Amino acid sequence: MGIQGTIHSIETFGTLDGPGIRYVLFLQGCSLRCRFCHNPDTWAQGGKPLTDSDSVVKDILSYRSFIRQGGVTLSGGEPLMQPEFALDIIKQCKKEGLHTALDTAGAIPLERSRAVLEAADLVLLDIKSLDDRQCFSLTGQGNANTLVTLDYCQSIAKPVWLRHVLVPSWTLDRKRLEKLATFLKKYTCIEKVELLPYHSMGQYKWEQLNLAYSLKDIPEPTEKELAMARKIFEDQGLEVLMTDLGKPKSKSKVS
Repeated sequence: MGIQGTIHSIETFGTLDGPGIRYVLFLQGCSLRCRFCHNPDTWAQGGKPLTDSDSVVKDILSYRSFIRQGGVTLSGGEPLMQPEFALDIIKQCKKEGLHTALDTAGAIPLERSRAVLEAADLVLLDIKSLDDRQCFSLTGQGNANTLVTLDYCQSIAKPVWLRHVLVPSWTLDRKRLEKLATFLKKYTCIEKVELLPYHSMGQYKWEQLNLAYSLKDIPEPTEKELAMARKIFEDQGLEVLMTDLGKPKSKSKVS
């Protein structure tokens, strides 16, 4: 039967969460409360029926022909909220020869996340803000665990795609971006930096959940601002991807 866990939704033809075409599994539960979150319905740990890792992997393998040049990505929510469930899925997928990626904010203490980080082929690590106080204001939690996670990935030479959301008036600030780019250039484990332009497409979910959306007056970044951000990281020798996670997803299903 495998390990039990809860899933929010599944994307069977994902192109934005790692290399190639991917089966993306969004696990339920998150310890952060990001102001810009476009999936606040993933926050609560419960509310979804239990499933098991064997059944999940069976479904993944039914898409093997589509994802053989891509792989499987565990996202959320925060997949490290369910480390045993996530680990068993990753191990089974690797036995089947599938590339595995873990999309995480690294906010879970290393003693809980270590085994999953070690098992995944790639870590998509989201640094919300290098400024601990701003990180707390944006997410309800500081960045200490995230930075420990990045240091651990460096120590085990785990490939990382570093993700960072560009929020005007918050993280989309020249000095903050320059400080982050300078900080990141020492990490040889970082293969790419993905800059994610802020969007408000998930605001309707906040309204459906009767939650106050505090960024409703924040505009989306301009092309000039995005070009500025890209140049800052490229000037430090970092490879940059500009990824719009607000694009509509294809072939999705809800658990």
